[in-house]
Amino acid sequence: MPQIDRRSLLAGAAATGVTLAGSRVALADAIEPASGLSGKAILITGTSSGFGRLASELFARSRAKVFATMRNLPRPEAEELRKLARDEKLDIHVIEIDVLDDAQVAAGVAEAERIAGRGMDALVNNAGIGITGPIEVQDMEATRLAFDTNVLGYQRLARAVLPGMRARKQGHIFAVSSQLGRVIVPYAGHYSATKFAVEALFEQLAYELVPHNIGVTIIEPGGYPTKVWVNRNRYSKELKERVDQRHLDGYPQVVARMGQEDGSGRTADPMDVPKAMARVLGMPPGTRPLRLPVSGGDIPQVAINEVCARTQVEWLGRSPLGPLVRAVHKA
Repeated sequence: MPQIDRRSLLAGAAATGVTLAGSRVALADAIEPASGLSGKAILITGTSSGFGRLASELFARSRAKVFATMRNLPRPEAEELRKLARDEKLDIHVIEIDVLDDAQVAAGVAEAERIAGRGMDALVNNAGIGITGPIEVQDMEATRLAFDTNVLGYQRLARAVLPGMRARKQGHIFAVSSQLGRVIVPYAGHYSATKFAVEALFEQLAYELVPHNIGVTIIEPGGYPTKVWVNRNRYSKELKERVDQRHLDGYPQVVARMGQEDGSGRTADPMDVPKAMARVLGMPPGTRPLRLPVSGGDIPQVAINEVCARTQVEWLGRSPLGPLVRAVHKA
């Protein structure tokens, strides 16, 4: 398997990651302006704030037709996006989708396809949550919510858009994962567990979509100062208030901090992530990376990405499934 250096990553040719173990890199400074997005129909989940909101703005300003989805409409964030679209004459359509709701997912995707007149060119699976604390403290309500949102929500959206993409033999799916989908921090609730599941789910999907000319890129952001911290605190406080004291007693110092995170110390620009996705979409199909770390700080998962890709190719590369695996890993 060829070695991949920093230059090739920033050029967008990396298949599995970068050979920058222990390094620090801000991709936004090196990624070229978005190109090739004009007219593309892109559906994005979780657009009320954070990466989803920024992606909606960036892609629409690059002349894409953006379907910005969020739950619980009407809400001020939706009106802000609609006003932005009017003021700047952007092609943004706000659609209600709660990723936990099968019927809303199906109806929302159908509405986007009706407006576009075809299947989606790209899906950005972005909506997610975090709930902090020790694993023992996570009750079944918190556990179900984390997996239903972060994993099953992504599955619902992928299934909904894929028939339209397959009919056109083209499309691209982004799964916003995390560094914590490859490495683990103690006391982060089920966040790593759900993101590990996302990594496996969408790597398998990437293999299976090779015959359909549909690509998959797993985005692995580092820590960014987005509204995720506000939502995480709310969920974590609610958990702490309802869980049985006997589960809290073993971790007093950790429990005391639950619901008090503020994301301080994170100064990287969250627009790094939408810029990275835009750059991927500007690449020719078949050359787009499976995994793309995006961070203003450390990138600890590089070696893991490399050894996993190498292992997949060495294990299955000469089997009947080899063409699928080699195509995804550019081997």
